[in-house]
Amino acid sequence: MYVCHCHGITDKAIRQAVADGASTMADIKRDTLASTQCGSCAMQVAAIVREELVKTDTPFYNAA
Repeated sequence: MYVCHCHGITDKAIRQAVADGASTMADIKRDTLASTQCGSCAMQVAAIVREELVKTDTPFYNAA
Protein backbone atom coordinates (compact mmCIF):
# COMPACT_ATOMS: atom_id res chain seq x y z
CA MET A 1 0.00 0.00 0.00
CA TYR A 2 1.24 3.49 -0.78
CA VAL A 3 1.98 5.50 2.35
CA CYS A 4 3.80 8.51 0.93
CA HIS A 5 1.99 9.56 -2.21
CA CYS A 6 4.36 12.46 -2.92
CA HIS A 7 7.28 10.06 -3.47
CA GLY A 8 5.43 6.81 -4.17
CA ILE A 9 6.76 5.06 -1.05
CA THR A 10 5.02 1.89 0.09
CA ASP A 11 4.69 0.35 3.52
CA LYS A 12 6.89 -2.47 2.24
CA ALA A 13 9.71 -0.01 1.48
CA ILE A 14 9.41 1.49 4.96
CA ARG A 15 9.44 -1.95 6.56
CA GLN A 16 12.52 -2.86 4.51
CA ALA A 17 14.29 0.32 5.62
CA VAL A 18 13.66 -0.68 9.25
CA ALA A 19 14.92 -4.19 8.54
CA ASP A 20 18.04 -2.57 7.06
CA GLY A 21 18.66 -0.63 10.27
CA ALA A 22 16.54 2.54 10.21
CA SER A 23 15.13 3.25 13.67
CA THR A 24 14.18 6.95 13.63
CA MET A 25 12.07 9.18 11.42
CA ALA A 26 15.28 10.89 10.34
CA ASP A 27 16.61 7.51 9.18
CA ILE A 28 13.40 6.77 7.28
CA LYS A 29 13.39 10.18 5.64
CA ARG A 30 17.03 9.77 4.60
CA ASP A 31 16.63 6.22 3.34
CA THR A 32 13.22 6.40 1.63
CA LEU A 33 12.28 10.10 1.27
CA ALA A 34 8.95 9.27 2.92
CA SER A 35 7.44 12.24 4.77
CA THR A 36 9.93 14.74 3.31
CA GLN A 37 7.61 16.73 1.10
CA CYS A 38 4.12 17.56 2.42
CA GLY A 39 4.38 15.54 5.64
CA SER A 40 0.79 14.29 5.61
CA CYS A 41 2.01 10.69 5.86
CA ALA A 42 4.26 11.28 8.89
CA MET A 43 1.90 9.73 11.44
CA GLN A 44 1.36 6.63 9.31
CA VAL A 45 5.08 6.27 8.58
CA ALA A 46 5.88 6.56 12.29
CA ALA A 47 3.24 3.95 13.13
CA ILE A 48 4.72 1.49 10.63
CA VAL A 49 8.24 2.07 11.96
CA ARG A 50 7.06 1.67 15.54
CA GLU A 51 5.22 -1.54 14.62
CA GLU A 52 8.35 -3.01 13.04
CA LEU A 53 10.63 -1.97 15.90
CA VAL A 54 8.32 -3.54 18.50
CA LYS A 55 8.96 -6.87 16.80
CA THR A 56 12.66 -6.56 17.65
CA ASP A 57 12.24 -4.76 20.98
CA THR A 58 14.08 -1.71 19.60
CA PRO A 59 13.14 1.73 20.96
CA PHE A 60 11.61 4.24 18.57
CA TYR A 61 12.62 7.89 18.63
CA ASN A 62 10.34 10.14 16.64
CA ALA A 63 13.02 12.73 16.03
CA ALA A 64 12.86 14.32 12.61
